[in-house]
Amino acid sequence: MFRNYVKIAWRNLRKQRGLTFINIAGLAMGLACCLLIMLYVADELSYDRYNAKADRIYRIHTDVKFGGNDSKSAVSADPIGPMLKQDYPQVEQFVRLHQRGTWLVKRVGSANSLREENVTFADSTLFDVFTLPLVAGDPKRALTQPNTVVISESAAKRHFGNQNPMGQILTFDRDQNYKVTGVMRDMPVNSHFHSDFFPAMLSDDYQWGQWLSNNHHTYIVLREGTDYRQFEKNFDAVIEKYVGPQALQFIGVTLAKFRQAGNRFEFSLMPLTDIHLHSKETIQLAPNSDIQYVYIFSAVGLFILLIAGINFMNLATARSANRAKEVGVRKVLGSERHQLIGQFMAESVLMTGLAMGLALLIVAVSIPFFNTLAAKELSIRSLLSPYWLLVLVALPIAVGLLAGSYPAIFLSSFKPISVLKGKVNVSVNRSGLRSGLVVFQFMMSVVLIVGTIIVYRQIIYIQSKNLGFKRDQVLTVNDVYALGKQAETFKQEALRLPGVVSGSISGYLPTPSNRSGNSFFPEGKIDQKNAVSMQVWGIDHDYVKTLGMTMGQGRDFSRNFGSDSSGVILNETAAKLLGSSNLIGKRILQFTNPQEKTSIKTYTVIGVVKNFHFESLRHTIGALAMVLDANSGAASFRMSSTNLPALIGQIETKWKQVAPDQPFSYAFLEDSFDAMYRAEQRIGTIALTFAVLAIMIACLGLFGLVTFMAEQRTKEIGVRKVLGASVTSIVTLLSKDFLKLVFIAILIASPIAWFAMNRWLQDFAYKIDIEWWMFALAGLLAVGIALLTVGFQSIKAALMNPVKSLKSE
Repeated sequence: MFRNYVKIAWRNLRKQRGLTFINIAGLAMGLACCLLIMLYVADELSYDRYNAKADRIYRIHTDVKFGGNDSKSAVSADPIGPMLKQDYPQVEQFVRLHQRGTWLVKRVGSANSLREENVTFADSTLFDVFTLPLVAGDPKRALTQPNTVVISESAAKRHFGNQNPMGQILTFDRDQNYKVTGVMRDMPVNSHFHSDFFPAMLSDDYQWGQWLSNNHHTYIVLREGTDYRQFEKNFDAVIEKYVGPQALQFIGVTLAKFRQAGNRFEFSLMPLTDIHLHSKETIQLAPNSDIQYVYIFSAVGLFILLIAGINFMNLATARSANRAKEVGVRKVLGSERHQLIGQFMAESVLMTGLAMGLALLIVAVSIPFFNTLAAKELSIRSLLSPYWLLVLVALPIAVGLLAGSYPAIFLSSFKPISVLKGKVNVSVNRSGLRSGLVVFQFMMSVVLIVGTIIVYRQIIYIQSKNLGFKRDQVLTVNDVYALGKQAETFKQEALRLPGVVSGSISGYLPTPSNRSGNSFFPEGKIDQKNAVSMQVWGIDHDYVKTLGMTMGQGRDFSRNFGSDSSGVILNETAAKLLGSSNLIGKRILQFTNPQEKTSIKTYTVIGVVKNFHFESLRHTIGALAMVLDANSGAASFRMSSTNLPALIGQIETKWKQVAPDQPFSYAFLEDSFDAMYRAEQRIGTIALTFAVLAIMIACLGLFGLVTFMAEQRTKEIGVRKVLGASVTSIVTLLSKDFLKLVFIAILIASPIAWFAMNRWLQDFAYKIDIEWWMFALAGLLAVGIALLTVGFQSIKAALMNPVKSLKSE
């Protein structure tokens, strides 16, 4: 029986090659999109699950509101991990991680250093918490001594080639030697952070025991059966016992009064497997993704598959007139209804099976391009796993059964007497369900178009917004600290080059970075009501000029004023929080060590710079203080040359003259700023790609429906032409019903798109307004595309010679 179903199904598919091609092509595109999105979502959901204890590992977060600053960060105080392990039996183990920027690393005896970004100080318990297998060394002892380091296999290859790295010495930043005590496998791609070097935490130069300074990423492993939500309740007692005394010493108030003033200090836990998609805290070890995008892409994949399935249902029911007599004859000859349903379902499953084969070919060809778009490393080989093989078998069967169910039930319901008398009316333009399905297809297409327009408008807004500084034509040279005392010499030599307008040396640039804050007080007002938490940047005399910032009050740092060594420039936010309209000449105090109230540094306000963005536009502009300090992290040069490659080459030559053994690394400030929004740019590009595909699939179905409709109405069109109907009137007759459906889809899609994109924009403190023209543009695009699709076939039918269509009558 089944063999007979397949044989007849194959004959019918071959008989109507045009509609079969449209159906299979649409289904294949829908299935290919669905598979790509499923691979993407599966990869996103897999992060950190490679760890054997993944379900028991939690990161400690800190939520602080104080001094005008409200921050939720992924870091915590350095003592909290050891204390929890000691005081609470529910804690099986802990580890602290501490990143401190890029490092210049070289093997002892090597002439040149390599710039390494993935360097993370770690406790010796690292391998008790995370599953990071060592290929050499003892995980229990590898990081128990100062000046030891565990490196990845990739790092070992870069620095030692084919030599055995064990026991060899690596020099960090020219003067810190570390002995290699372990080599680990490279960290999996699907990890929320990556590191090639883990120096022992015992080597980290840090003032330990600070409960009010949060600079370490602390992870704990809870014992089996421990409810982390219940365990979090212990943090209140921890804060009272350990944080309270330091807060009392620092600002002179108890925790109760601290909270009564509207301030907040809290710890919380986040499951390891939630970090990649759910953590929006600041100071992450690496950029995260967002669960929103998983939801969005999952919905897009489902909707594209539904659009393809709807095409099948529409075309199958539309061509039912051609199958009506077949159904009637089969029933007269004794076929039962369930047999007819089986026949039509077999056709549906066969078609989806063929579509799946074509979809796999599309995925194999397109996966490199998708990886580039999504910044992933997905592989077609993933589909060979038992799980994915089950999906590849089940998906076409499920889609075939669902998409073919309505046509099968509809076609098998024909009564043989009515069919054979020609009394069955299955006109393509009289099906309410079919109209609803067309509306749904274009509704989802319009939602995707609107979403794409808004994403791109937000990206353009970000790129064109006045940031309060001039980011174009600014070259930043990294790792200037490697020059030591020659840093200023390098700067002066570069300034002599034609095309270099000005230059500055500072480790602080107006791009997001993991920076900590300090508390400041107006002189004579050291209490929590007057505290202002702000970042402190060390800059030189030329920083403000080089980056094109504007002074609002007072003046910039000047070499003519020796007293500027104790001067400070505030931004407008900091000045406002300090509560004075004119702070010039007034003094503010900073505690350099929160544990010692006597450790106070006094600054005199010499200027207020107009606010500039130094964080992502998702955040409002925070308080900032800039002081003169020899921080040589990077050199920034404003340039006016039209031949930038040549000028960069000249600057590199100056670098090599000063430090021939150090790598020359540079970036443009504009590129560094744009890098913050690569995720949004990727989302916009992917959304555009899928919007185009959704429209194409919907139009394939529409094209098939119009083609079939024109075939059904061939004689009607011939009669109308004989009676004088124009081509325009016939095209209008054939098109108007479909265009009505598209207009209805636009009306339904507009509020849905507004709601979804308004939610997306809430993540940005600075964002565009959603305007009416965005929906109008999306609607015009949808109508235009539908009109082209319908119009092409309508004009073809209208131009047909009426003699040919009427000659059989």
